[in-house]
Amino acid sequence: MVPVTAAGAGRQGGARGGDVNLMDSQTGRARPSSEDRAECRLHAALGPAELAAVATLRHRLREALGDWGAPQLADTAELLVSELVTNALLHTEHGAVLDAVLGADRRLRVEVRDESGRLPRPRPPAEAATSGRGLLLVEALADAWGVQVRADGKVTWFELAGS
Repeated sequence: MVPVTAAGAGRQGGARGGDVNLMDSQTGRARPSSEDRAECRLHAALGPAELAAVATLRHRLREALGDWGAPQLADTAELLVSELVTNALLHTEHGAVLDAVLGADRRLRVEVRDESGRLPRPRPPAEAATSGRGLLLVEALADAWGVQVRADGKVTWFELAGS
């Protein structure tokens, strides 16, 4: 797995432009500065065979949400990230890239990119298959979700409203 990075985005017109790394050098954990609390980011890239790395990604997301002051989103966000990243790794020949952003409005948006143009579809609950229910969870638990087709694949995303 490419190292997971957490960062805060510099404010427009501020002294710093672009993303600023907010990893604590002592703990390796994400930390927002008081100047950058308006928006916090987590980024990770996983290779096609890195299913075991999904657990590490969940753990990092939980830590980041706690550090960003939104621990109430962690349980649902972890579950939905697991579903989307696992789907991307199982159903495509390439890896997946995750970007999670907690905005100033305390809304979490998570995007999972892959290089497949094949659209995911929720499996009907009546089907007898033992897998394929992940998108039903996303649909039930996310405040919003969707898929954006791009020239180089697709982005499957969800949003959770924080308090």
